[in-house]
Amino acid sequence: MWPFRRSSKQVAAPTLTVDPAEGDPTARALREAGERRDWGAIRELLTPVTDPDEHAFYVSAVADVDGLQDWIGEWIEAEPRSTLPVLVRGAHAVYWAWEARTSARASQVSEDQFKEFWRRLRLAENCLDEVIGRDPDDTTARTFLVTSARGRQVDRDEANRRFDEVVTRHPWHRIAHEQMLQYRCRKWYGSHDEMFEFAREAVAKSPAGSALGHLVVVAHLEKWLDLPVGEDEEYLDDDAVRAELSAAADHSVRHPDYRRGPGWASVHNTFAMGFSKVGDLRSAAGQFEVIGDQVTAWPWQYINRNPVIPFIAWRDDAMAAED
Repeated sequence: MWPFRRSSKQVAAPTLTVDPAEGDPTARALREAGERRDWGAIRELLTPVTDPDEHAFYVSAVADVDGLQDWIGEWIEAEPRSTLPVLVRGAHAVYWAWEARTSARASQVSEDQFKEFWRRLRLAENCLDEVIGRDPDDTTARTFLVTSARGRQVDRDEANRRFDEVVTRHPWHRIAHEQMLQYRCRKWYGSHDEMFEFAREAVAKSPAGSALGHLVVVAHLEKWLDLPVGEDEEYLDDDAVRAELSAAADHSVRHPDYRRGPGWASVHNTFAMGFSKVGDLRSAAGQFEVIGDQVTAWPWQYINRNPVIPFIAWRDDAMAAED
């Protein structure tokens, strides 16, 4: 029952760490290659990947490496006919832009930070547009344009167009759906109603066993975060919310047709946090058993800047309820 290290509530320093590669050996190899500026190894690792979901995950893994902007130009100059280094540069620039903006609310971001944010996003979109101009079916480039849509403050029609360009080519693209859900959150350019409509429709249309079931969990967590203190916990203490989360899990991660793919850990961590917050500890325990020690930053960072702290606390509570 315990395929991971048990912890003690008295231990001051958590023993787990967040692995940006989510335990995936290819993602880890990509990040290591990026850290040593070995673009040849990155090319060799990414070129064989053809599945759109896997490709987006692996590009994300290397694009999030610090300092990539300092050397990616060497790769572009060395292989001018390839769109891959331009894609990696564009994807990295999206992460680099949010690094400049930080995760703070807009009211807490300085004018200089916003200027740098927009400058880096322009670089990102120029690169991604170049990739699409040369390879219109590159869903990873189009997915990062869905992400940048929020920062560039594009209107609803343009955001929908970007998303549609992805799902027309790969209907159940996980990262594209996650990013479009964020666009429709009230904290960005939508509303709670729009957010839930998008999440529920996507899950209802997705095939049984699809990882997209976690979109419903994300929507409930986003609404919980947006409510005043007192109302937030009351909102989650609702049988209807618990039932919807359970139905989403039955359709996705608990369905016999579900298969874990690259990036699976964040999906299960989302369900684990959702079930924990609504008090369904039996269902949370089931997710923690799958996760083992593979804690992800998101969504636990919504509770604490150190995601390991709430992860261990909720895991201990869930597993104790199973004993």
